Amino acid sequence: MAGRGSRLRPHTLTVPKPLIPIAGKPIVHRLVEDIAGVINQPVEEIAFIIHPDFGPQVEKDLLAIAEKLGSRGTIYYQTEPLGTAHAIMCARESMSGPLVVAYADTLFRADFTLDTQADSVIWVKQVEDPSAFGVVQLDGNNRIVDFVEKPKDFVSDLAIIGIYYFKSGETLREELQYLLDNNIVKGGEYQLTDALENMKQKGMLFVPGKVDEWMDCGNKNVTVETNSRMLTFLHQDGQNMVADSVISENSTIIRPCYIGENVVLRNATVGPNVSLGDNCTVEDSEIRNSLVQRNSKITNARLDNAMIGSHAAFNGKFTSISIGDYSTLE
Repeated sequence: MAGRGSRLRPHTLTVPKPLIPIAGKPIVHRLVEDIAGVINQPVEEIAFIIHPDFGPQVEKDLLAIAEKLGSRGTIYYQTEPLGTAHAIMCARESMSGPLVVAYADTLFRADFTLDTQADSVIWVKQVEDPSAFGVVQLDGNNRIVDFVEKPKDFVSDLAIIGIYYFKSGETLREELQYLLDNNIVKGGEYQLTDALENMKQKGMLFVPGKVDEWMDCGNKNVTVETNSRMLTFLHQDGQNMVADSVISENSTIIRPCYIGENVVLRNATVGPNVSLGDNCTVEDSEIRNSLVQRNSKITNARLDNAMIGSHAAFNGKFTSISIGDYSTLE
């Protein structure tokens, strides 16, 4: 998660993308919880690969996520954007035993049993247009026999979503080190897929883990959409996402919504598909299909498909907006 998140600016100018809250919880927090649920094993350690510019508060927040999940948290740095294989190798000291590698800007919903006998499990999602993705090709025994990047001709509709299980961290480390030692690059970057191809050529067993839902958080629009979809899933799971401390005066909440602690609603209609972080105030406004972070004040607004950062103030008649932390529109 060492990238700059440039497609989600201005929200990523003050916080890295994986710490943007979705339905009240940081993306990376939800991702780690979901992975832990699929592997159905205790997680000993969570290694976060970040850029050193993220700062001590971000590191503290990440370590707190690991602690909440009963795991040891470790911070590693990638100082240059040299590709996925290089990023993973920044955490080489933690690569032992069975491990999961995940890119921290994606969320998923899945109900499959992890095949821990396979050398690797690759999370995949069936998609309508596979030409935009890297895909896997299967044989008759449900084994992965090929990886194809953005195929022009149809070979498979199972897109790789960026989450991988490896039975042996040591083996993965050796394969990635081979790429670095021999300067095997594509587009100036060291790619994980090259290591996967080498492992497959050596006869290692790769199988798919098929997910039901795959949600991206790449830019503002898809992040707002992912927030809405996650709210729907949590609501269907029977979770109560409105804090008891919410003060509601002449206001209506249309679920599904996440409304955090100490939120004040006055003459407001909130929902459906809205997340309001802790300590927000909404007055004389209607908000739907939007994501608002913490400590922000919304007045005289009619918001739809909006994303507002923390400590922001918005007063106006704009609708599909995207303003970052500490911004003011009046």
